[in-house]
Amino acid sequence: MDNDAYGHANNAAYFSWFDTAVNAWLIEQGLLDVEAGQTIGLVVENHCNYFASVGFPQDIDVGLRVGHVGSSSVHYEIGIFALLAQTAAAQGHLVHVYVDRDTRRPVSLPPALRAATLALHAPASA
Repeated sequence: MDNDAYGHANNAAYFSWFDTAVNAWLIEQGLLDVEAGQTIGLVVENHCNYFASVGFPQDIDVGLRVGHVGSSSVHYEIGIFALLAQTAAAQGHLVHVYVDRDTRRPVSLPPALRAATLALHAPASA
């Protein structure tokens, strides 16, 4: 299902990879409890630029960094690489706004989330 009629990964697959990369990192850091956490991140923006083709069953590497940490939002930057490639096949971003699970209203980033995202922060290159 990841490949389109042209034999490469469908555009939608990249956004799924972006979401998976961010959420996997959050879970690994102990920052996201998908079942019961009171603070959850909602994707409010995403974008992708494509440079080279990848497709199933090809293995990929995914790079993740944080471009900006706001009071209730985080701008995650993601690179998709063919396995062992030195340049990205695609790169993009997604923005999470962190909200209360019940009210869906924005909340301040919890201290542990703020600290972890700031540790992953990489200023944009000039």
